[in-house]
Amino acid sequence: MILIIDCGSSKTPFIEEIVDEFCDFKTIPFFDLTEEMTKECNGMIFSGAPILITEINMERYLNHVYWIREFDKPILGICFGHQLLGLLHGAFGSKMREDRDWQEIEIFVDCPLFDKLPSTFDMIEDHCESISIPGNFELVASSDVCVNEAMKHKEKPFFGVQFHPEVSGNYGRIVFENFINLAQIN
Repeated sequence: MILIIDCGSSKTPFIEEIVDEFCDFKTIPFFDLTEEMTKECNGMIFSGAPILITEINMERYLNHVYWIREFDKPILGICFGHQLLGLLHGAFGSKMREDRDWQEIEIFVDCPLFDKLPSTFDMIEDHCESISIPGNFELVASSDVCVNEAMKHKEKPFFGVQFHPEVSGNYGRIVFENFINLAQIN
C-alpha cells in the first residue's frame, strides 16, 4: 500500500486516480500523518500544496515530519512535497519566475524514477519557487526555468520532482508506475 500525503493540492485526486491503477493506497491529510501510520505502507507520496515556502515559517511543517529523514521506504515528493523533502535535508528555498505551463525536462543522471522515459520529456509545472540541492541528494534533471526539477537521495529511496506528473499525461503515469515498482521491491 502507498500512503498519499495530501498537503492541500487540488491535484491530489489525480495522484489517487493514477496510483489506484497500480496498487492500493490510503490518503492522509498532512497534519494527520504520524510515524506509526507508515509501519504498514510500502512508500509515501507527498503532494503539492498552495503554500509558498519562502513566505511562511516552515518550522511547523518540518517539525511534523522530521522523522522521515530516518524513513527507509521509498518517498516521492511532488512540488511542495519535493521542496519539503529538500528542506528536511538542508536545502534552501528561493523565489523564481512563475511557471504554470509545460516545460522540457532534461535528465542528467540515471534514476529509476525515470526508467522507460526519454532523456528529455515535457511535464506540467505549477510553481514560483525552487530549492537548492541538499548535500546528500543528487541533481537528476533540470529545465530552462528551474535547475532542480528532480533529485534523488544518494543512499535512500527518496525522490523529489518540482513538476506535476499527475497532470502530465502518459509520461507522468510512467513516473508513478516506476515509483510504485520501487516501493514493491523494497
